[in-house]
Formats: sequence, C-alpha cells, structure tokens
Amino acid sequence: MLMNNEGKYGKYIIQDLKDPNAGTPEFRAMYKKFAKRILWLDNNVVEGAFQMNTSWYFAVPERDPVFDEHTHDYDELIGFFGSNPDDQNNLNAELELAIDGEWHTITRTSMIYIPANISHMPLSIKRVDRPIFHFSILIGPEYIGGAYK
Repeated sequence: MLMNNEGKYGKYIIQDLKDPNAGTPEFRAMYKKFAKRILWLDNNVVEGAFQMNTSWYFAVPERDPVFDEHTHDYDELIGFFGSNPDDQNNLNAELELAIDGEWHTITRTSMIYIPANISHMPLSIKRVDRPIFHFSILIGPEYIGGAYK
C-alpha cells in the first residue's frame, strides 16, 4: 500500500500547492487578504491536466469588483460552497456576478456553468459571514483570461 502521492501514479494526486502566482503583484497581495488558495492544477502541475483552482474566501476584499469581466476559449465551472455542514445550501455570504451582462445575486451554495466564449464577471463579494469554499475548473490546459488583474 502506497501512501498519499507515492508510486507510479502518485503524480496524479495533488496535495501541495504549486501556486501559479496569477495576476499582478498588487492583485496577489490583495487576494491574500480575503482568500487562501488551497490547491491549483493545470498542465504545468501535471502534464495533460485541465486547469482547476481551489480556495477559501473568508473576507470582503478591499477591491470591488475583485475579478473583472472576461471570456475563455474553454468551458468553465465555478463553484461557491457554504461551510456550515448543518445548512450546506446557505452560502452565509452574498456575491454579485454577471454572465454575459446579466447580473445575479448569489446567497446559496452554487455551481455556475460558463460555456466557452461567454463573458462572465465582474464578481463582487459583498458579505462573508462564514468561509466560502470556492473552485473554478477551466476545461483547458491552463488559465487564460482577464480575471487576475
């Protein structure tokens, strides 16, 4: 029995953050004040992989909106999950985001599917009462988009 990411296929078990250092130095400094990246996966971490980001959001960022409008050449799945196991559908936060110019207020645990070439964001984080688990999956080899400015 192998432990964790040992062995021939252990390279496919991602347990340590290989931070992509996405965005400008100013963006990265601001990001650390409201979020903590957990793990990042892309073709640079595991050859042939698609891109995925996981983070905890724990505060309202000093910048609003935190992410700018952008598009991708690939489909994207974005998730925001509340951290109360007794009320998992309650996000315990309020987010505002746009999909192709249509604005949505998000207060419940959500997965958001964004087809390729559909504009999405900006994202505003208005309130965070409990940490939010966030993920984004881009069905491409690495993150290419304008969110991290």
